[in-house]
Amino acid sequence: MPSNNRVSRAGRVRQTFLKTLRKGRLLEPGERVLVAWSGGQDSTALVRLLLDIRRPWSLEVIAAHFNHGLRPAARRDEAFVRRSAAKLGIPLVVGTADVRGRARREGLSTEEAARFCRYEFLNSAAEEAGASKVATGHTMNDQAETVLLRLVQGAGSRGLAGIHPAVQGRIIRPLLEISGEDIRAFLRERRLRSVRDESNRDRRFLRNRIRLDLIPVLARKFNPDIVRLLARTADILREEDAFLDELASKKAGRALRGSGPGARLETAALARLPRALARRVVRRFVRLLKGDLRSFSYDDVEDILTLGEGKEKSLAPGVILMKERGCLGLKTQPVTPASYRLFWDGKKRLGLAPSGMAFRAEMFSPSPKRKLAFDNSRRAYLDAGKIRLPLEVRPRRPGDRYRPLGASGSKKLKEILRAKGIVQGERERLPVFLSGGKVAWAPGLPAAEEFKVGGRTRKIFLIEKL
Repeated sequence: MPSNNRVSRAGRVRQTFLKTLRKGRLLEPGERVLVAWSGGQDSTALVRLLLDIRRPWSLEVIAAHFNHGLRPAARRDEAFVRRSAAKLGIPLVVGTADVRGRARREGLSTEEAARFCRYEFLNSAAEEAGASKVATGHTMNDQAETVLLRLVQGAGSRGLAGIHPAVQGRIIRPLLEISGEDIRAFLRERRLRSVRDESNRDRRFLRNRIRLDLIPVLARKFNPDIVRLLARTADILREEDAFLDELASKKAGRALRGSGPGARLETAALARLPRALARRVVRRFVRLLKGDLRSFSYDDVEDILTLGEGKEKSLAPGVILMKERGCLGLKTQPVTPASYRLFWDGKKRLGLAPSGMAFRAEMFSPSPKRKLAFDNSRRAYLDAGKIRLPLEVRPRRPGDRYRPLGASGSKKLKEILRAKGIVQGERERLPVFLSGGKVAWAPGLPAAEEFKVGGRTRKIFLIEKL
């Protein structure tokens, strides 16, 4: 029989789990949730905790297992999850992908490719199952490891804010306030089996060295409560980062001219800001220009803040920032238009090497709980019932026309892009998404009126720039 101490400890796990759900409003009664189940300790505990509240919360619980195919024991793990799901009587969705092949094709690390594949599978599985939430088993220990990992890599407050409890209103992490030790106690008391991922002890990976070597030393020689304190630090920094980001957004609005890749940033207005806010404004500006902040470092921010008149700063191959007439913006340069023509059904991430851009898609039903975050430079919402999949994706061509959302008639893409202040070099890089030969969207522009989301829309097709 388990001791009273263990019972009490496992009871606290359940209480903390419920507190986290309620505090962050991660789940609402009556929702359908897809839980990512690797077979390991954390995800196994998450499955059982969700099943514990399934009836009182009127939840529908569906399990999802992604087989990365990277380890000899991958088949064993999948078999374990299949047996366990059948025993518990819950639906299970299983997926796999060529992770190593994707890493080679897209120039990613195996870990990055695995993460892309896993989350694409989870989002797709949730959409097909009609699940409003995807729950993952990240714990307080994962949070602590992430903080230290990013600290040794030189991250600022945004990186040190760690793993977020909720992402895009769909991905939720209900175990972030529960330690790995407490998870193990919960499993022992409930006499629950799980599988062990042997790759977690491979010290070739930095995260594993932090878990196996650094954290035990910090706990033993500096503070036995180090995991909880690091997780608390992440919580504090996440809230402060959100506040500063909101403030930087307001300040950026006063210094920015235009939008999208054609935006310009007034350096005089930038210089008047406190350095902490100026750095954030620069990062927001660079994201507008190139679509992401990959390989963009602290040193790059400092270079831009001190860039002299007429000087240049390379942001990426073929993407050059220039200071001219007191403004920062992309340098206009002769560009040979890329030539490609792809067809995309939105089920997988779309990488466009010629433009240096990547996109994802998502199909979902309209819901008052999910507000549409309109941003023409990064995403478009289309009525799935009006488009024809797969979409054609290609560069802009002479004569391309479309009717922007809310416009009275069609116009040439070239003229609209020029009016938006998007420079020639960027105009040539932008892809165009077409349905049935008609332009549906180009980044930086509104969606086409013909494919707009309306009151009768039953399914929304989201295209989002990564």
